[in-house]
Amino acid sequence: MTAHSRLAPDRARTDDAALIEESAADPEVFATLYDRHAATIHRYVTRRLGQNLADDIVADTFLIAFRRRGGYDLSRPDALPWLYGITANLIGKHRRAEVRAYRALSRTGVDPVAESYTDRIDGRVSAQASGKQLAAALAALSAGDRHVLLLIAWAELTYDEVGQALGIPVGTVRSRLNRARRKMRQALGGIDPTLVQEVATHG
Repeated sequence: MTAHSRLAPDRARTDDAALIEESAADPEVFATLYDRHAATIHRYVTRRLGQNLADDIVADTFLIAFRRRGGYDLSRPDALPWLYGITANLIGKHRRAEVRAYRALSRTGVDPVAESYTDRIDGRVSAQASGKQLAAALAALSAGDRHVLLLIAWAELTYDEVGQALGIPVGTVRSRLNRARRKMRQALGGIDPTLVQEVATHG
């Protein structure tokens, strides 16, 4: 064991902001942030774009995060919303591919994207709301509304965290979510699959 390793802090207990701050002097520390959050980001990207693109987008997310770490707001101990924001921008570059996938799914009904969404909202959607309907409804949303909806429904971010991730006010998050929920209800015959938790929890 080296003197440096003996003196190194217990990074498993260090918050993300402290790791990012420390990485300015010791870039290798940033790898701890990857170990902590990469799997979560990967699952989210896989749900939205599939396995083929997930690896590259996760790698790019952390590369961009590393390059931008000097501008991170160190008052925020959890870097996950920041990472989701970078990921959302990268997913946005594949918006057409995402919509095409949803539309194809709405025709075939066979795709893990719909299955994962159905699993997430299990118990909130009746049998009449099939994976095809869900996919078609998601494809019909604007990119901004879809980002907000899925960051809340899949990534389980709070309204404030979604605002941080996307760089928008909380009021905009609420209005986009309300609009997305309304469109989803219309597409699913009045069923609302997007009530993940009560507003009091996310507010």
